[in-house]
Amino acid sequence: RYALGTTPRRKRGTVCIFPGRAEFIERYFETISDLTKRGFCVAIIDWRGQGGSERRLKNPLKGYVSSFSKYDLDLETFMRQIVLPDCPPPYFALAHSTGGHILLRSLSKHTWFECAAMSSPFIDIGQRFWPRPVITLAARLAVATGLGRVWVPGEGRRLLTPADYPANRLTSDLGRFTRTTRILAEHPHLGSAGPTFRWLRAAVSSINRLSRMPGTGSPRCPVLFITAGLDRVVSTQASRAFAQRVPNVACVTVEGARHEILNEKNELREQFWAAFDSFIADRRETPRPAGAPAPLDRVAGLPQR
Repeated sequence: RYALGTTPRRKRGTVCIFPGRAEFIERYFETISDLTKRGFCVAIIDWRGQGGSERRLKNPLKGYVSSFSKYDLDLETFMRQIVLPDCPPPYFALAHSTGGHILLRSLSKHTWFECAAMSSPFIDIGQRFWPRPVITLAARLAVATGLGRVWVPGEGRRLLTPADYPANRLTSDLGRFTRTTRILAEHPHLGSAGPTFRWLRAAVSSINRLSRMPGTGSPRCPVLFITAGLDRVVSTQASRAFAQRVPNVACVTVEGARHEILNEKNELREQFWAAFDSFIADRRETPRPAGAPAPLDRVAGLPQR
């Protein structure tokens, strides 16, 4: 499933949005509005197994993927069959969390984007009760013993509700948190809950792959990490270390923000957009063809492969 949004007034190119795990297109309507006001067309995807895309398990709430190479296929299909034919260049990327992780996997191979900004990128697992080696071993053993479709202990097994706000790790903005829960209450088919051991095993394997950068290749366009100072979902420290180690990657931190900076309070979101605007400002801008459609003109399913 994907959506396209364009603006007829300014011609700055297309921003491709790559959401995080368990997210869905509707969560990004405010961000899409922010981008169209800046003169960008927008293209956004629901990854397989979440949002309005196909689910693989009988319980649709379970986060499941056999390998992150499946996400690579989603990204390549989206770019080659949707963005490149239908959206005006130049192309920019805006990714969040797991979406940033998936995008990083592709940036050493492809040159689609002028640059890529990543909100709270998933470079490594954040604060958990289990040490990282224990998580890795548990995921491997669970998959090896046929428990790959079982929930990871300690992760949510239901959709978010307003009652979850006080203990949530995502945002300190009550209004934006409640907006998400309202969408889920009205359209529960869009929601996802915690990951399975098979998802976790795939994630750990992909984390190990990213840890070998730049030996496996550096991003072929400039990348900016915008991390959250109070992130307890992914490791901000790992993002900073990655940016220090890998060429073409820079990192800034929004202090006081939780994991979802784009769903944070206005003063924190403004810091994100200031960093984004500064990062984009020096990039090449090319007029798009005339006759582009109106904002959010298409929501559809990706071709199945």
